[in-house]
Amino acid sequence: MIEAPLVLAKLVTLALSLAIAYLAYHGYRRNGRKPMLYVAAGFVFIGAGAICEGLIYVVFGTSILSAGLIQAAIVSSGMVLVLVSLTR
Repeated sequence: MIEAPLVLAKLVTLALSLAIAYLAYHGYRRNGRKPMLYVAAGFVFIGAGAICEGLIYVVFGTSILSAGLIQAAIVSSGMVLVLVSLTR
């Protein structure tokens, strides 16, 4: 059984990361600065990673370890994109 507070926390994390991604993309469109595009993509990955673990676990019936590894890979990819944006 999925607990409501956990689902709410995951949805808040998703909403915040998508709001940051939107603002970063808006900054990219306004200024044409490529690093802002990396930030936007990075936060989309981070937000997707926030909710994918539970979805993979429940929908596909995988082990919690497999779902956690996939979630960590997605979030790590987002953080790499943010890191790339900071180094350019």
